[in-house]
Amino acid sequence: MTISEPVATASPSPLPSPPPSPPPSPPDLFHPAEYPYHVRRRWPTLVIAAVQLLLDIAAIAAAFIIAYGYDHSLIALGFTPPSSQTYTFMLVVVEVTCLIAFNFAGLYTMKRGTSRVDEFIKVCSATSVGVVLGLAVNAFALGSGGFVFSRQLLLAGWGMAIFLVTVERSLYTGLIGTLRRRGAMTERALIIGTGLPARTVIETVRRSPHLGYRVVGVVADDQGDDPGEGIVLGHPMLGTTAELPRLIRKHKIDEVLIALSGTSQARLVELVDRCADDPVSVTVYPDTFQLITNNELSIGDFGGLPMVQVRAIALRGWNRVLKRALDIVVSAFVLVLFSPILLLLALLVKLSSPGPVFIVQERVGQDGRPFGCIKFRTMVQDAERESGPVWASPNDDRRTKLGTIMRKYSLDEFPQFINVLLGEMSVVGPRPERTHFVNQFAQMMPRYHRRHMEKAGITGWAVVNGLRGNTSIEERTRYDLYYVENWSLLFDLKIIAKTIVLIFHDPNAY
Repeated sequence: MTISEPVATASPSPLPSPPPSPPPSPPDLFHPAEYPYHVRRRWPTLVIAAVQLLLDIAAIAAAFIIAYGYDHSLIALGFTPPSSQTYTFMLVVVEVTCLIAFNFAGLYTMKRGTSRVDEFIKVCSATSVGVVLGLAVNAFALGSGGFVFSRQLLLAGWGMAIFLVTVERSLYTGLIGTLRRRGAMTERALIIGTGLPARTVIETVRRSPHLGYRVVGVVADDQGDDPGEGIVLGHPMLGTTAELPRLIRKHKIDEVLIALSGTSQARLVELVDRCADDPVSVTVYPDTFQLITNNELSIGDFGGLPMVQVRAIALRGWNRVLKRALDIVVSAFVLVLFSPILLLLALLVKLSSPGPVFIVQERVGQDGRPFGCIKFRTMVQDAERESGPVWASPNDDRRTKLGTIMRKYSLDEFPQFINVLLGEMSVVGPRPERTHFVNQFAQMMPRYHRRHMEKAGITGWAVVNGLRGNTSIEERTRYDLYYVENWSLLFDLKIIAKTIVLIFHDPNAY
C-alpha cells in the first residue's frame, strides 16, 4: 500500500485582525437617547429665575437711587450725601449682598404655589440682612474717610427696596400664573395613588391652573392600590409602580406626585429611589396632614429618657390671650373704620327688598356650643321655608340683586365682627356651620368634631385655599384641623393677608 506524501499547500494569507473592540460603556443611567426632553423642558425654569434676578436688581437699584435723590433734597438741612461715584460703588456692593441674601433665603428656587405672604416675610428679612452686610462691606472697603451715608438714606433705601421688590415680584408671579393658565410652561405630572389623597391632589391641581401642572395620568401602587376601572377623576390609569421608570420615560414626566394612604417610610423611600435615574422632581403629599407641623420637632428629656414631641397644643396660656387680643383689636378697628359703609349697606338691604336687615343663624362654635351668627340678609325673606337648610349655589335664585353683589365680595360677612367682639367667634378659625350640616358631617368624618376645639372664624385656612361653600367637606376638615393643631400668631396674620387679597377674586363666593 502506497502512502501518498502529503502535498504542501500554500497557507492562505493571514486576514487583517479586526480592530480592538472599544471597552464597554458604562450603563446609560440618564437615557440621553430617550431623554432629550429634560433639557428642553428645564429651560423655562432657568429663564423664569433669570428674569426674576434681573427684576430684583432693577428694583433694588431703583429704591436706592430714589433714596439718593431724597437725600440730596435734604442738603439744606445739613445732610451731606456721598458723591455719585462713591454711591455707585456702595450701591453695587449692596446689590451683591442683597442678592446673596435672597439666594440663601430661597427666593430663587421658584417654587410653585408659594404664598405671597411667606414671600413678603422672606423679602423683608433677606433685604434687611443684605443691606446690613452691604454697609459692613462698604465700611471696610471705603474706610472711615470715604464711607459717608445718612440714616435717612439708609432707612429710605431699605424701606423702598422692600416695597419695590414686593410689588415687582407680585406682578411677575401674576404674569407667570396667567401664562400657565393659558398652557405655557406647564409641567407634566404623574400621580402615584388612587385613593382619597390622590383625588385630593388631582382636585387641587384642577382648581389651581396657575400652578402650571398637567396631570398626564395616575399610577396604582402595586402594594395596596386597587387599579379600579382605569379612570381616576377623568385621568387614565397608566400602570403600576412596578413600571414607574418606563412610564416616566414614555410619557416624558417632569414631576411625580406621590399621594398614598398609610404608606410606610420604607415604601416611600423605595418609590423615590425608582425615580432617581430620571430627571424628574418628586413631591410627597402627606396623608391627612398627620404629624405635620409648622414648627420643628421638639426633642426633650423625660426623666432621663429622650423623647420627640410631634404635636403640641399651641393655643394655651399666653397664646390664647394673644389671639384674643388680636381679635379685639382687629374687630374694633374694622367696625369703627367701616361703620359708614356698614350703615349704608344696612340701608340698602332694607330698601332693596322686604324683610329684616340682618339674619341670625344658629351656628356651631367652640366645644360644639351653638351661637347666633350675624350676617346681612342677602336672600329673599323666608328663603328656606319650603326647602329647609340647603347650600347656596352659583345661580341661586333665592338671592336678591343686592345680595348677589354682597355675597360676591363677602360684604354680608362684616357683621360677624360683632360676634368676634363679643367673644363668640375669632377673626381666624374654622368656618362655623349650621347644626343641621354639622350632624351630617360628624357622621361622615370621625375627626370632624376636632375642628370645634377652637373658636369658629370669619376666615380660615380652608377658606383662603379655595374651600368654602359647597366644596369637599373632607378636604375642608383637613385644612381646618391643620390650622387648629398648628396655630401661631404669624399663621393668623398670614391668613388675614391672604383673605384681603381673596375678597376681590373668590370664585367660591356666591
